[in-house]
Amino acid sequence: MRHSHLLAAIAAIAAPIAIVAPAQAGTVRSYNAAEFNALQAQGKPVLIFVHAPWCPVCRAQTKTIDEVLQDPAYRDLTVMKIDFDTGKADWQRFGATQQSTLIGFHGRRETSRLAHDTDPAKVKAVLASTLR
Repeated sequence: MRHSHLLAAIAAIAAPIAIVAPAQAGTVRSYNAAEFNALQAQGKPVLIFVHAPWCPVCRAQTKTIDEVLQDPAYRDLTVMKIDFDTGKADWQRFGATQQSTLIGFHGRRETSRLAHDTDPAKVKAVLASTLR
């Protein structure tokens, strides 16, 4: 009997904590052409991120992207990473020529593009363009 009261007390304390814990509004996943096409057909915002794990510019861009994705306004944004080293055919499809390239889409429309730039304001502008 005491255990059930203890469990109830723990649940009562833990419940508000779970509600307050921050969660990313948008999602980040590996590029998948079929999923990208489906998101475009649904008119969803998508960011293509040509990324390389060894790239310092990509790491700086990732930090800004992760920060922006905390904003609930970006809950419908999907960030799709294309690995620069292994996904050449995919990033060439988008006309990218180097890693650290960000390409924003709203549905089928390209909204913005940025390459090899870590300026947080410019990275945020590409993300914001996907919502319009």
